Amino acid sequence: MEQRVLGKTGRNVSVIGLGTWQLGADWGNVDPGQARTILAASAEAGVTFFDTADVYGDGRSEQAIGAFLAENPGTGITVATKMGRRLEQRPENYNLANFRQWVDRSRRNLRTEALDLVQLHCPPTAVYSRAEVYDALDTLVSEGAIKNYGVSVERTDEALEALRHDGTASVQIILNAFRLKPLDEVLPAAKAAGVGIIARVPLASGLLSGKYTSETRFAEDDHRNYNRTGAAFDVGETFSGVDFELGLQAVAEFQQLVPQGVGTAQAAIAWVSAQDGVTAVIPGARTVEQARANAAVGAAITPEFDESVRSIYDRYFREAVHPRW
Repeated sequence: MEQRVLGKTGRNVSVIGLGTWQLGADWGNVDPGQARTILAASAEAGVTFFDTADVYGDGRSEQAIGAFLAENPGTGITVATKMGRRLEQRPENYNLANFRQWVDRSRRNLRTEALDLVQLHCPPTAVYSRAEVYDALDTLVSEGAIKNYGVSVERTDEALEALRHDGTASVQIILNAFRLKPLDEVLPAAKAAGVGIIARVPLASGLLSGKYTSETRFAEDDHRNYNRTGAAFDVGETFSGVDFELGLQAVAEFQQLVPQGVGTAQAAIAWVSAQDGVTAVIPGARTVEQARANAAVGAAITPEFDESVRSIYDRYFREAVHPRW
C-alpha cells in the first residue's frame, strides 16, 4: 500500500484509508463483531488510516476502533476523529470548554491519552474564521490532549478559510467523480501550504459502486433513504448531493470507461487517489469483501480516463453542484 505524508501531522498514512461512519450508524445496522472484522481486514490489507467521529453511532464507531487497537498494538494505524456535532450547530458552542469535553470523551472511546488528529466536524461556516477556535485547538495541542487538528468541510470556501490558519494540519472534503470543485482551488492551495487532503465520500454514497438501480431500496435508518432532501444534515453528504436517478445515468456512462478486470468502485477510488494533492481517500466498507476490494485499488488512471470523468461531470452535474459546494 502506498504511503503519503498527511500534511502537517508529518505522519505516513496509506493512500487508501477506511471511513467508519457506517460502523456506527446511518447506514443500516452493523453488528459490532462485523465491525471488528472489517477493521481487521482493512489493517491486514495495509490500511494505516482510520477516520471516525464522536457522533458516529454516538461513539460506537470510536469504541470499535479503540477496542481493535487495544487488542492489536503496534499496528501503526493513525486515527482521525471529529468533534463539534454533539450540541446545536451554533458558532458560540465551538469553545475550549466544549472542546475539552468532546476530546476527553473521544480519548476514552479510543483508549488513548492523545488523539492523533481531531477535525472540526463540518461546523457553521462562521466557525472557520474565528481566531478563538484555533487558539482553543492550539491549547489542546500544547496540553497534549491532541497531537494535531484539522477541519472537515462541506464547501470549498470553508476549506480555503481554514487553510489560512497555520495550525491546520489537514482538510477533509468530499471529492469524487461527481464532485470536482475541490480540484479548482482547494487542492492546489493545500499542497502549497503543506496541508493534507482527506477525500471523503469517494463513491458518492455507493452510487459509484455501480451496484444500484432504480429498484434499489435502503433501510429506514440509512441516510440514503432519510436524507435525500437534506432533512437531517447537508444533502451533499448523501449521493454527493446529486439526484439519484441522474446519478444512475452518469454511473452507467462511467462504467463504460472502466478497464476490463477492474471494479467500478475501484476505478472511482483510484481516480480520486490520483488527483494531485490528495493524501488519503477514505471509502467506507460494510463487509470484509468491500474492505479488501477498496484496499486493493491499483488501477492506473490515464489522461483519457481523467478527461472523460471531467466530461461526465460537466454534462451531468456541474450546473447544479459546482455553485453549491
